[in-house]
Amino acid sequence: MDSKKTVAGVACGMGAGALWGLVFLAPELVRTFSPLQIAIGRYAAYGVISLILLVPRWSSLVRRLTRREWVALGWLSMAGNTLYYILLSSAVQMAGIAITSLVIGFMPVVVTLIGSRDQGAVPLRRLLPSLLMCAAGALCIGWQALGPSVSTARGSQVVGLLCALGALVSWSSFAVGNSRWLTRVAPVSGHDWNLLMGIVTGVQSLVLIPVAIILNTSNHSNIDWAQFAGVSIGVAVLASIVGNLFWNQMSRLLPLTLVGQMILFETLFALIYGFLWEQRLPTYLEAAAFTLVVCSVISCISVHRKPTHRDDEDRLTLSL
Repeated sequence: MDSKKTVAGVACGMGAGALWGLVFLAPELVRTFSPLQIAIGRYAAYGVISLILLVPRWSSLVRRLTRREWVALGWLSMAGNTLYYILLSSAVQMAGIAITSLVIGFMPVVVTLIGSRDQGAVPLRRLLPSLLMCAAGALCIGWQALGPSVSTARGSQVVGLLCALGALVSWSSFAVGNSRWLTRVAPVSGHDWNLLMGIVTGVQSLVLIPVAIILNTSNHSNIDWAQFAGVSIGVAVLASIVGNLFWNQMSRLLPLTLVGQMILFETLFALIYGFLWEQRLPTYLEAAAFTLVVCSVISCISVHRKPTHRDDEDRLTLSL
């Protein structure tokens, strides 16, 4: 792999993780609102801002898209945004940030396993040390949340765990699908693809408004609504627009087996923000998790910088 592309891709992955980690805090900042309301607020803002940014080049951009691209944008928006964030917010509110981070921390394993089947991918056996460290780090992150000292009601915690697992499946399918679609829509920039996804996601959020009204059982003050609007706009701009821009750029620079490892940055930054929110230092297990996760990423990058056996064979064939 080109080392410059690798460095640039990892930097973009780190930037995306730093901004995406904020979404774990959002449900805590507006706890009086349901996960469905939080998702609608975030993605309605995402859709409006995306539409404003795309208006100047809308006609020329739409001419490059066929029905297949719009269908892809539809399911990618649902899997990576709407459904994922509803499940994630539910998991955070019912099971806590730690256990949610634990489950989401296994995303790199899932995505890397899928990516290892691509043609020309790094063999899975060479990725095994990185995957094992990733899994060990995720287990350390959530160990305390699974212990007997958890104060959350057991039934609520189980539902939260199931929501986190659903979020894992949903976003893993998005990561794989989006990476592959970005290679098919080369004439469309990663930024424009993200903004198009924002518009589609915004439409999906509007469809959910009647459901949110029917299910709403709480009354909110003007201050609550103002805080909700601020959080929604902030997360839309930082995580959905800027964070996704970094992610799409990274997806075009790195192979899928390395893309999976970049998701770990979201987990790391989510934990850092969680510690700041709770005003405490990490425990020994959490510190161990940090070390394992960082080593996992470094190991994966190192493997991708070394020529694979297939590459060696190709060079030998060319020399002959």
